[in-house]
Amino acid sequence: MDQPHDHIAWLTDTGERKVTACGREIEIWELSPHEDEAILSAWARYFRQHYIDDDDLPAMVDGTGMSYAEFLRQIKFPDKSNAPGPSLRSGDFGEILVADYMEFILGYWSPRTLRYQDRWNRNDSTKGCDIIGFKFASDQPHHQNDELFIFESKSGMTKTDHNRLQDAIDDSVKDMVREAMTLNALKQRMLGRGEMEQAARVQRFQNQAARPFRRINGAAAILDDVVFEETDLAASNASAHPNAGQLRLIVIKGPSLMKLVHAIYERAADEA
Repeated sequence: MDQPHDHIAWLTDTGERKVTACGREIEIWELSPHEDEAILSAWARYFRQHYIDDDDLPAMVDGTGMSYAEFLRQIKFPDKSNAPGPSLRSGDFGEILVADYMEFILGYWSPRTLRYQDRWNRNDSTKGCDIIGFKFASDQPHHQNDELFIFESKSGMTKTDHNRLQDAIDDSVKDMVREAMTLNALKQRMLGRGEMEQAARVQRFQNQAARPFRRINGAAAILDDVVFEETDLAASNASAHPNAGQLRLIVIKGPSLMKLVHAIYERAADEA
């Protein structure tokens, strides 16, 4: 997959912080895209490649009688209008954006294309941990300061009665159970594709008792500005989280986010 990520410059730390009911800090970030055709096109191509490699597109379209754009809209991308397609679009967008934050801002290795490329049903979310990242402290096979970072992401791009950050925190609790299955699935898919070196890097984190490492959890909410203003983030509570001492909370807000989501999907299809 290509790695153009100039769009990440549009994601900035506002410096604003909120405090949860349990005394934990919430970082407030802002996504502010600009009308820059080159960056938007590169972002759309990079986004499309989460679902299918451009090199694979001709062979996959062959025999369908569809154009590239039709194949992407009807077979690969979540539906634009029919439920649950729109909510899945916003969820996928949020996950990929948080993975970009993890990789390009925090410096973790965050393999994620297998989560979307191997999806059989375009309108069904992939099970397991939302976003996973790895950081290695040295060139040694394993080091006690290596880090496994698992983020749970929830999008709120239309009006809702739910505190989406609290939803992310609550679902992050489940990641303690889903972690082993997610690592196994990731390793299995890499082995199936002949990616032996990457599989070995994942394998390093499959037995903490034998090979100690640092585990970090995260909960993120990606909110439209209107939803952000109406959400009482300070009411969020993470005191029941089993890894509360190593839990990072962030909110990414932005204007007209659902309009942006659809625009990225449409450009990703049209420019294939």
